[in-house]
Amino acid sequence: MFGSCRWAYNTMLRIRTDAYAKGERINYVRSSAIFTELRHATETKWLEEVSSVPTQQSLRHLQVAFQSFFDKRGKYPSFKKKRGKQAAEYTVSGFKYKDGNLSVSQLGKLDVRWSRKFASSPTTVTITKSPAGRYYVTLVLDEVVEHLPKANAEVGIDLGINRLATLSTGERIPNPQHLKSKLKKLARLQRIMSRRKKGSGRKERARIAVAKMQEYIADSRNDYLNKVTTDLVRRFDLIATEDLNVRGMVKNHRLARSISDASFGYFVRMLEYKCEWYGKELVKIDRFFPSSKRCFDCGHIVESLSLSIREWTCPKCGVIHDRDENAAHNILAVGQTVSAQGGRVRRKETSVSKRGVRRTVNQLEHV
Repeated sequence: MFGSCRWAYNTMLRIRTDAYAKGERINYVRSSAIFTELRHATETKWLEEVSSVPTQQSLRHLQVAFQSFFDKRGKYPSFKKKRGKQAAEYTVSGFKYKDGNLSVSQLGKLDVRWSRKFASSPTTVTITKSPAGRYYVTLVLDEVVEHLPKANAEVGIDLGINRLATLSTGERIPNPQHLKSKLKKLARLQRIMSRRKKGSGRKERARIAVAKMQEYIADSRNDYLNKVTTDLVRRFDLIATEDLNVRGMVKNHRLARSISDASFGYFVRMLEYKCEWYGKELVKIDRFFPSSKRCFDCGHIVESLSLSIREWTCPKCGVIHDRDENAAHNILAVGQTVSAQGGRVRRKETSVSKRGVRRTVNQLEHV
Protein backbone atom coordinates (compact mmCIF):
# COMPACT_ATOMS: atom_id res chain seq x y z
CA MET A 1 0.00 0.00 0.00
CA PHE A 2 2.77 2.43 0.89
CA GLY A 3 4.61 1.60 -2.32
CA SER A 4 1.49 2.19 -4.41
CA CYS A 5 0.85 5.58 -2.81
CA ARG A 6 4.48 6.57 -3.25
CA TRP A 7 4.48 5.39 -6.88
CA ALA A 8 1.29 7.32 -7.64
CA TYR A 9 2.68 10.51 -6.12
CA ASN A 10 6.10 10.28 -7.79
CA THR A 11 4.77 9.24 -11.20
CA MET A 12 2.28 12.07 -11.42
CA LEU A 13 4.88 14.50 -10.08
CA ARG A 14 7.20 13.51 -12.92
CA ILE A 15 4.41 13.83 -15.52
CA ARG A 16 3.30 17.21 -14.20
CA THR A 17 6.91 18.43 -14.00
CA ASP A 18 7.56 17.48 -17.63
CA ALA A 19 4.37 19.26 -18.66
CA TYR A 20 5.26 22.30 -16.55
CA ALA A 21 8.67 22.52 -18.29
CA LYS A 22 6.81 22.73 -21.62
CA GLY A 23 4.57 25.53 -20.35
CA GLU A 24 1.57 23.27 -19.74
CA ARG A 25 -0.22 22.81 -16.43
CA ILE A 26 -1.99 19.62 -15.43
CA ASN A 27 -4.67 20.06 -12.78
CA TYR A 28 -6.02 17.48 -10.38
CA VAL A 29 -8.88 16.34 -12.64
CA ARG A 30 -6.58 15.59 -15.54
CA SER A 31 -3.95 13.93 -13.34
CA SER A 32 -6.67 11.69 -11.89
CA ALA A 33 -7.73 10.68 -15.40
CA ILE A 34 -4.12 9.92 -16.38
CA PHE A 35 -3.61 7.83 -13.27
CA THR A 36 -6.81 5.87 -13.96
CA GLU A 37 -5.41 4.88 -17.33
CA LEU A 38 -2.12 3.84 -15.72
CA ARG A 39 -4.01 1.84 -13.12
CA HIS A 40 -5.66 -0.30 -15.78
CA ALA A 41 -2.55 -0.65 -17.95
CA THR A 42 -0.97 -4.07 -18.31
CA GLU A 43 2.43 -2.99 -16.96
CA THR A 44 0.90 -1.54 -13.77
CA LYS A 45 -1.81 -4.14 -13.19
CA TRP A 46 -0.47 -4.55 -9.64
CA LEU A 47 -2.09 -1.22 -8.68
CA GLU A 48 -5.49 -2.94 -8.76
CA GLU A 49 -4.40 -5.21 -5.91
CA VAL A 50 -4.62 -2.34 -3.42
CA SER A 51 -7.41 0.05 -2.50
CA SER A 52 -7.88 2.98 -4.84
CA VAL A 53 -8.72 5.39 -2.01
CA PRO A 54 -5.16 6.01 -0.66
CA THR A 55 -3.66 6.36 -4.13
CA GLN A 56 -6.34 8.88 -5.04
CA GLN A 57 -5.59 10.79 -1.84
CA SER A 58 -1.93 10.90 -2.87
CA LEU A 59 -2.96 12.79 -6.00
CA ARG A 60 -4.90 15.26 -3.85
CA HIS A 61 -1.84 15.78 -1.66
CA LEU A 62 0.23 16.44 -4.76
CA GLN A 63 -2.31 19.02 -5.90
CA VAL A 64 -2.08 20.76 -2.52
CA ALA A 65 1.73 20.77 -2.78
CA PHE A 66 1.59 22.36 -6.25
CA GLN A 67 -0.96 24.92 -5.08
CA SER A 68 1.30 25.90 -2.18
CA PHE A 69 4.18 26.30 -4.63
CA PHE A 70 2.17 28.49 -7.01
CA ASP A 71 0.95 30.60 -4.06
CA LYS A 72 4.60 30.96 -2.92
CA ARG A 73 3.84 29.29 0.39
CA GLY A 74 6.20 26.36 -0.17
CA LYS A 75 8.94 24.90 -2.31
CA TYR A 76 8.48 22.87 -5.46
CA PRO A 77 7.18 19.35 -4.63
CA SER A 78 9.90 16.73 -4.21
CA PHE A 79 9.83 12.99 -4.81
CA LYS A 80 8.96 10.69 -1.91
CA LYS A 81 11.69 8.29 -0.78
CA LYS A 82 11.33 4.63 0.02
CA ARG A 83 13.30 4.98 3.27
CA GLY A 84 11.45 8.09 4.40
CA LYS A 85 8.14 8.45 6.19
CA GLN A 86 5.38 6.46 4.46
CA ALA A 87 1.68 7.29 4.63
CA ALA A 88 -1.64 6.03 3.29
CA GLU A 89 -4.79 8.08 3.86
CA TYR A 90 -8.30 6.59 3.82
CA THR A 91 -11.55 8.50 3.57
CA VAL A 92 -14.91 7.22 4.86
CA SER A 93 -15.38 4.91 1.88
CA GLY A 94 -12.13 3.10 2.62
CA PHE A 95 -12.50 2.06 6.27
CA LYS A 96 -14.96 0.98 8.96
CA TYR A 97 -14.80 1.84 12.65
CA LYS A 98 -17.03 0.48 15.40
CA ASP A 99 -16.50 0.04 19.16
CA GLY A 100 -12.74 0.44 18.97
CA ASN A 101 -12.33 -1.91 15.99
CA LEU A 102 -10.78 -0.39 12.87
CA SER A 103 -10.83 -2.15 9.49
CA VAL A 104 -9.43 -0.66 6.30
CA SER A 105 -9.95 -1.67 2.69
CA GLN A 106 -7.72 -4.49 1.40
CA LEU A 107 -5.88 -4.70 4.75
CA GLY A 108 -8.61 -5.89 7.10
CA LYS A 109 -8.78 -5.34 10.84
CA LEU A 110 -5.87 -3.50 12.43
CA ASP A 111 -4.49 -4.30 15.88
CA VAL A 112 -4.33 -0.79 17.37
CA ARG A 113 -3.33 0.29 20.86
CA TRP A 114 -5.39 3.45 21.25
CA SER A 115 -3.63 6.29 23.06
CA ARG A 116 -6.84 8.02 24.12
CA LYS A 117 -10.60 7.65 24.18
CA PHE A 118 -12.93 9.48 21.81
CA ALA A 119 -16.67 9.68 21.32
CA SER A 120 -17.13 10.70 17.67
CA SER A 121 -16.61 8.58 14.57
CA PRO A 122 -13.51 9.29 12.45
CA THR A 123 -13.88 10.94 9.06
CA THR A 124 -10.34 10.21 7.87
CA VAL A 125 -7.82 7.55 8.81
CA THR A 126 -4.12 7.88 8.02
CA ILE A 127 -1.70 4.98 8.49
CA THR A 128 1.93 6.03 8.69
CA LYS A 129 5.22 4.21 9.00
CA SER A 130 8.20 6.04 10.49
CA PRO A 131 11.76 5.55 9.12
CA ALA A 132 12.49 3.49 12.26
CA GLY A 133 9.69 1.02 11.40
CA ARG A 134 6.97 2.15 13.82
CA TYR A 135 3.37 2.24 12.61
CA TYR A 136 0.78 4.84 13.65
CA VAL A 137 -2.90 5.43 13.00
CA THR A 138 -4.08 9.04 12.97
CA LEU A 139 -7.79 9.88 13.03
CA VAL A 140 -9.65 13.05 12.08
CA LEU A 141 -12.41 13.48 14.67
CA ASP A 142 -15.12 15.99 15.44
CA GLU A 143 -14.65 16.17 19.21
CA VAL A 144 -15.97 18.77 21.65
CA VAL A 145 -13.21 19.92 24.02
CA GLU A 146 -14.45 21.27 27.34
CA HIS A 147 -13.03 24.62 28.43
CA LEU A 148 -10.83 24.70 31.51
CA PRO A 149 -11.94 26.67 34.58
CA LYS A 150 -10.66 30.23 34.91
CA ALA A 151 -7.39 30.55 36.80
CA ASN A 152 -7.57 34.36 37.27
CA ALA A 153 -3.90 34.72 36.37
CA GLU A 154 -1.96 36.16 33.43
CA VAL A 155 1.60 35.69 32.27
CA GLY A 156 4.15 37.04 29.81
CA ILE A 157 6.67 34.66 28.26
CA ASP A 158 10.14 35.49 26.94
CA LEU A 159 11.66 32.59 24.97
CA GLY A 160 15.37 31.87 25.02
CA ILE A 161 18.08 29.29 24.45
CA ASN A 162 19.77 28.91 27.84
CA ARG A 163 16.31 28.87 29.41
CA LEU A 164 13.46 27.74 27.21
CA ALA A 165 11.14 30.36 28.72
CA THR A 166 11.23 33.03 31.40
CA LEU A 167 7.85 33.94 32.87
CA SER A 168 6.79 37.31 34.22
CA THR A 169 6.07 35.53 37.51
CA GLY A 170 9.82 34.97 37.89
CA GLU A 171 9.64 31.29 37.01
CA ARG A 172 12.33 29.83 34.76
CA ILE A 173 11.51 26.91 32.49
CA PRO A 174 14.73 25.01 31.67
CA ASN A 175 15.76 23.98 28.18
CA PRO A 176 16.70 20.26 28.20
CA GLN A 177 18.53 20.63 24.83
CA HIS A 178 17.46 17.17 23.68
CA LEU A 179 19.59 17.18 20.52
CA LYS A 180 22.72 18.50 22.21
CA SER A 181 22.59 15.83 24.91
CA LYS A 182 22.47 13.04 22.29
CA LEU A 183 24.57 14.66 19.57
CA LYS A 184 27.73 12.62 20.18
CA LYS A 185 25.87 9.33 20.17
CA LEU A 186 23.93 10.32 17.05
CA ALA A 187 27.14 11.34 15.27
CA ARG A 188 28.73 8.01 16.14
CA LEU A 189 25.77 6.07 14.73
CA GLN A 190 25.86 8.16 11.57
CA ARG A 191 29.57 7.47 11.10
CA ILE A 192 28.92 3.75 11.45
CA MET A 193 26.15 3.95 8.85
CA SER A 194 28.34 5.86 6.41
CA ARG A 195 30.99 3.12 6.52
CA ARG A 196 28.56 0.31 5.70
CA LYS A 197 28.33 -1.01 2.16
CA LYS A 198 25.34 0.36 0.26
CA GLY A 199 22.57 -2.21 -0.17
CA SER A 200 23.85 -4.54 2.56
CA GLY A 201 21.93 -5.76 5.58
CA ARG A 202 24.41 -4.08 7.93
CA LYS A 203 23.74 -0.75 6.18
CA GLU A 204 20.01 -1.18 6.73
CA ARG A 205 20.46 -2.07 10.41
CA ALA A 206 22.70 0.97 10.88
CA ARG A 207 20.11 3.17 9.15
CA ILE A 208 17.39 1.92 11.49
CA ALA A 209 19.63 2.62 14.51
CA VAL A 210 20.11 6.23 13.33
CA ALA A 211 16.37 6.61 12.68
CA LYS A 212 15.53 5.28 16.15
CA MET A 213 17.89 7.77 17.79
CA GLN A 214 16.42 10.64 15.79
CA GLU A 215 12.89 9.59 16.72
CA TYR A 216 13.90 9.32 20.37
CA ILE A 217 15.16 12.92 20.30
CA ALA A 218 12.00 14.14 18.54
CA ASP A 219 9.72 12.22 20.92
CA SER A 220 11.54 13.60 23.96
CA ARG A 221 11.21 17.15 22.68
CA ASN A 222 7.55 16.70 21.77
CA ASP A 223 6.71 15.19 25.16
CA TYR A 224 8.47 17.99 27.06
CA LEU A 225 6.86 20.80 25.06
CA ASN A 226 3.42 19.23 25.44
CA LYS A 227 3.79 19.04 29.22
CA VAL A 228 5.08 22.62 29.50
CA THR A 229 2.41 24.17 27.26
CA THR A 230 -0.43 22.22 28.89
CA ASP A 231 0.75 23.37 32.32
CA LEU A 232 0.83 27.01 31.17
CA VAL A 233 -2.65 26.84 29.66
CA ARG A 234 -4.04 25.30 32.85
CA ARG A 235 -2.46 27.94 35.11
CA PHE A 236 -3.10 31.15 33.15
CA ASP A 237 -6.07 32.72 31.37
CA LEU A 238 -4.00 35.17 29.30
CA ILE A 239 -0.65 34.22 27.80
CA ALA A 240 1.41 36.88 26.03
CA THR A 241 4.44 36.02 23.92
CA GLU A 242 6.50 37.49 21.08
CA ASP A 243 5.78 36.83 17.42
CA LEU A 244 9.27 35.52 16.68
CA ASN A 245 10.70 35.30 13.17
CA VAL A 246 12.13 31.81 13.61
CA ARG A 247 12.90 31.41 9.90
CA GLY A 248 15.09 34.51 10.05
CA MET A 249 16.65 33.55 13.37
CA VAL A 250 17.97 30.21 12.10
CA LYS A 251 19.98 32.05 9.43
CA ASN A 252 22.45 32.80 12.22
CA HIS A 253 24.66 29.72 11.78
CA ARG A 254 26.08 29.99 15.29
CA LEU A 255 22.65 29.68 16.89
CA ALA A 256 20.68 27.77 14.23
CA ARG A 257 21.10 24.35 15.86
CA SER A 258 20.22 25.62 19.34
CA ILE A 259 17.18 27.52 18.08
CA SER A 260 15.94 24.49 16.16
CA ASP A 261 16.54 22.27 19.18
CA ALA A 262 14.46 24.62 21.38
CA SER A 263 11.61 24.60 18.80
CA PHE A 264 10.26 28.10 19.43
CA GLY A 265 7.77 27.87 16.57
CA TYR A 266 6.43 24.50 17.72
CA PHE A 267 6.13 25.84 21.27
CA VAL A 268 3.98 28.80 20.16
CA ARG A 269 1.84 26.66 17.83
CA MET A 270 1.06 24.33 20.73
CA LEU A 271 0.01 27.30 22.85
CA GLU A 272 -2.20 28.54 20.00
CA TYR A 273 -4.31 25.44 19.55
CA LYS A 274 -4.45 24.59 23.25
CA CYS A 275 -5.65 28.09 24.12
CA GLU A 276 -8.31 27.73 21.45
CA TRP A 277 -9.32 24.32 22.78
CA TYR A 278 -9.54 25.23 26.43
CA GLY A 279 -10.99 28.75 26.21
CA LYS A 280 -7.83 30.69 27.05
CA GLU A 281 -6.35 33.71 25.26
CA LEU A 282 -2.99 33.97 23.52
CA VAL A 283 -1.66 37.38 22.50
CA LYS A 284 1.31 37.71 20.14
CA ILE A 285 3.36 40.87 20.57
CA ASP A 286 4.99 42.55 17.59
CA ARG A 287 8.49 41.14 17.06
CA PHE A 288 9.90 44.68 16.75
CA PHE A 289 8.69 45.76 20.19
CA PRO A 290 11.82 46.47 22.35
CA SER A 291 10.83 44.17 25.21
CA SER A 292 14.43 43.51 26.34
CA LYS A 293 15.75 47.08 25.98
CA ARG A 294 12.84 48.79 27.71
CA CYS A 295 12.93 49.36 31.47
CA PHE A 296 9.70 48.04 32.89
CA ASP A 297 9.83 50.44 35.89
CA CYS A 298 10.30 53.79 34.14
CA GLY A 299 9.83 53.02 30.45
CA HIS A 300 13.31 54.14 29.37
CA ILE A 301 14.65 52.37 26.27
CA VAL A 302 18.39 51.83 25.93
CA GLU A 303 19.91 52.27 22.50
CA SER A 304 21.69 48.91 22.30
CA LEU A 305 21.77 45.72 24.33
CA SER A 306 23.90 42.85 23.04
CA LEU A 307 22.87 39.23 23.57
CA SER A 308 25.83 38.64 25.89
CA ILE A 309 24.39 41.07 28.46
CA ARG A 310 22.02 39.06 30.66
CA GLU A 311 21.64 41.69 33.40
CA TRP A 312 21.63 45.46 33.01
CA THR A 313 21.04 48.61 35.04
CA CYS A 314 18.63 51.27 33.83
CA PRO A 315 20.60 54.52 33.33
CA LYS A 316 17.53 56.60 34.18
CA CYS A 317 16.06 55.03 37.34
CA GLY A 318 18.95 52.78 38.42
CA VAL A 319 16.88 49.57 38.67
CA ILE A 320 18.83 46.36 38.00
CA HIS A 321 17.02 44.09 35.54
CA ASP A 322 17.35 40.46 34.60
CA ARG A 323 17.17 40.71 30.83
CA ASP A 324 14.65 37.90 30.25
CA GLU A 325 12.41 38.62 33.23
CA ASN A 326 12.24 42.31 32.34
CA ALA A 327 11.26 41.35 28.79
CA ALA A 328 8.55 39.01 30.11
CA HIS A 329 7.09 41.85 32.21
CA ASN A 330 6.98 44.17 29.19
CA ILE A 331 5.42 41.48 27.02
CA LEU A 332 2.70 40.88 29.61
CA ALA A 333 1.97 44.62 29.95
CA VAL A 334 1.48 45.05 26.22
CA GLY A 335 -0.48 41.80 26.04
CA GLN A 336 -2.88 43.01 28.72
CA THR A 337 -3.38 46.28 26.84
CA VAL A 338 -4.06 44.53 23.55
CA SER A 339 -6.42 42.07 25.23
CA ALA A 340 -8.35 44.91 26.85
CA GLN A 341 -8.70 46.56 23.44
CA GLY A 342 -10.02 43.29 22.00
CA GLY A 343 -7.31 42.71 19.43
CA ARG A 344 -3.98 41.05 18.81
CA VAL A 345 -0.62 42.49 17.88
CA ARG A 346 0.68 40.84 14.74
CA ARG A 347 3.22 42.08 12.22
CA LYS A 348 0.96 41.49 9.22
CA GLU A 349 -2.33 42.51 10.83
CA THR A 350 -1.81 45.21 13.44
CA SER A 351 1.54 46.93 13.75
CA VAL A 352 2.23 48.98 16.85
CA SER A 353 5.06 51.50 16.82
CA LYS A 354 7.59 51.61 19.65
CA ARG A 355 6.42 55.08 20.67
CA GLY A 356 2.77 54.02 20.61
CA VAL A 357 3.41 50.89 22.65
CA ARG A 358 5.50 52.82 25.18
CA ARG A 359 2.75 55.41 25.59
CA THR A 360 0.08 52.71 25.97
CA VAL A 361 2.09 50.77 28.56
CA ASN A 362 2.89 53.91 30.55
CA GLN A 363 -0.81 54.79 30.60
CA LEU A 364 -1.63 51.31 31.80
CA GLU A 365 0.89 51.51 34.64
CA HIS A 366 -0.74 54.71 35.97
CA VAL A 367 -4.27 53.29 35.95
